[in-house]
Amino acid sequence: MKKRNLTMLKTSCIAFVLLGMATMRAQSTTDVARGATAVKVIDNKGTIKYFQSNNGITQIVNTTSDVTTTTWQLGGELTDATNITTGTNELKITLNDGTNQGTFVIDGIVQETGTAADGTTIGTSGYTLLVRDEATGQVRNLLATSLISGIRVEHTQAADATANVDITVTGLPILNAATTAAKLYVYRNGAKLRFGTDFSVTADTVTITYDAADLPMYSGDVVEIQYVK
Repeated sequence: MKKRNLTMLKTSCIAFVLLGMATMRAQSTTDVARGATAVKVIDNKGTIKYFQSNNGITQIVNTTSDVTTTTWQLGGELTDATNITTGTNELKITLNDGTNQGTFVIDGIVQETGTAADGTTIGTSGYTLLVRDEATGQVRNLLATSLISGIRVEHTQAADATANVDITVTGLPILNAATTAAKLYVYRNGAKLRFGTDFSVTADTVTITYDAADLPMYSGDVVEIQYVK
């Protein structure tokens, strides 16, 4: 019995020291009433103290032969508002179960800076979206207008064409007819042209496929190009 009591005292003292160190790093001045599940310990000066779980921390008490052990672990009900300041340190949650892998990183939301297209200062008004950078796992603050935007080019034909007409569309990527081509719309004098038949696409360029009978290009014809990013 004496040996068991000594073991309990040593365990209690170690728990007190570890929790005391954590308390010095993150102390709260809010009083919390002692609950029925509080663990009673005695420090090396004979002072009685109590430890209990609270606000996102779960307390596990052994029911096996190792009954002198109480464990505190992350996980539980968040009952109070909690602020975690990362400073220069990052909080990283990594999943790797052998099949799926992924990383979620929080170290302050990385925010766009500068001036938006409508003239507003980024971060002062409007709506932003939280997105995850696939390369780093980092959460970023992205303007909705940066995620959903577009390109519009209006071309007026200077003279009657005798061959294909190339129209520069700066920022236009290479498109796939089965997927991304659905984001591109090309009109000649208000009539919609067909992808791959009436026009083709390369990076930064839309080429009108000239045909003297089916698709002539006369001086003054207006080609409007719309691309949704």
